[in-house]
Amino acid sequence: MRVVLDKLISWTGLALAVVLLIAGGLLTWANVFIGDQVKDQLTMQDITMPEGDALGSVPKADASALEKYAGSALDTGPEARAYADHYILAHMNAASDGRTYEEVSGEFLALDDQAKASEEGQALAGLRQTLFMGNTLRGLLLYGYAFATVGTIAGYAALAAFIGGLVLLALVQLGLRHARRVEKTPALQAQAVPA
Repeated sequence: MRVVLDKLISWTGLALAVVLLIAGGLLTWANVFIGDQVKDQLTMQDITMPEGDALGSVPKADASALEKYAGSALDTGPEARAYADHYILAHMNAASDGRTYEEVSGEFLALDDQAKASEEGQALAGLRQTLFMGNTLRGLLLYGYAFATVGTIAGYAALAAFIGGLVLLALVQLGLRHARRVEKTPALQAQAVPA
């Protein structure tokens, strides 16, 4: 009975190890695919991270967050997030005195046609358009960051799956070796089966 139990547990462990190794392979593929896609899409935008005077145009906290990327090509998720949250958003907030697109758009839409045609109305329309474009670019960059993060998580999950699969394979080998030893030793068999 003990031999049958050892073999059953070992073969179940082998099946789980195979599943984990396949999952590790798929997660590795996801990690590489997502990483390549994010890099390709961000590289096509041809954005260079701000440096020098450009860093001086944002508050110190934002400049500090951007300094480690200064002058490099924006081609990773963390760079996309830094650019979106510390460069684009800083400029949007400066232009709008901290107002959101929704607030500025609401102000513009509340104007009558004559007020919209005035110089102030046209300035508000321009600000509205600037905030809309800034929010759009920020959103796209933050999607890139989100996908890069998913790819990173897939990479860690792949590593965990491979380690789990290898540990299970080692345990399977030990379980089958134990089953063979019990099978070959009649005294152990007699002890394993209750009378």
